Amino acid sequence: MPVLKTSEPEGQDETLPRPWARNAAAVRKAGRIVAVTGVILPLLMIGGMKFTSVEIEALRPLIGGTPWLAWMYPVFGEAGASYVLGVFEIATALLLIAGPWSVRAGVAGGALAALIFLVTCSTMVALPIWEPTLGFPALGPAGQFLIKDIALLGIALVVLGESLNRLNKSAA
Repeated sequence: MPVLKTSEPEGQDETLPRPWARNAAAVRKAGRIVAVTGVILPLLMIGGMKFTSVEIEALRPLIGGTPWLAWMYPVFGEAGASYVLGVFEIATALLLIAGPWSVRAGVAGGALAALIFLVTCSTMVALPIWEPTLGFPALGPAGQFLIKDIALLGIALVVLGESLNRLNKSAA
């Protein structure tokens, strides 16, 4: 059976039978599209929700209970803090959308998304995320809401890394 050498984005060569190589590339491309869409949609949708009273109220325990975010309330007020977060989330989504056509947008979007999800993940350190009656590893409501952000952080870091690689290649 003929063999086709394929190259992974990280530069690792892998030898696969020809039909599998074509399928692997298609699956990888589809997976990347779904993964990035899975970051963009929550940023757009939840970012848009930041301008509603429902989300302003929902953020109260998350921001107020996290010492490194609580400063936002005295500076911006509860609604203002929510609006600032919403603007950052929507702007980040738009940068990620533009990323395939603009390497700088990809770098900025990847960096901002990584920062957003790193901060969100960090709230799990300060907030009670375990179900009080069951304890570890049963997640309570805050933990169920936040745990997905670990995957979103990973995808944001991949986008940032890919964009930095593209920026490096375009500078050469």
